[in-house]
Amino acid sequence: MLPCGLADPRPAVGIGTVAWFVAAGILLFSGGPAEWMWACLAGGFLGIIGLGMIYWQRRAAQRGSRSAQQGLLW
Repeated sequence: MLPCGLADPRPAVGIGTVAWFVAAGILLFSGGPAEWMWACLAGGFLGIIGLGMIYWQRRAAQRGSRSAQQGLLW
């Protein structure tokens, strides 16, 4: 069993989301390819969706919903 700090996906998803937005900003201000900037923005927004899904699943587990994933609360 992993320690709580290693099993929690929120820090990794949060840092990855911020990294995508930072990369998009760098590309925007440095005049990089527009396709790369849009890809970075898409990655950032998918990270936000991922954080929302993590929050949604944790709330379901706290409520005791039968459809919630098991093992999310530690």
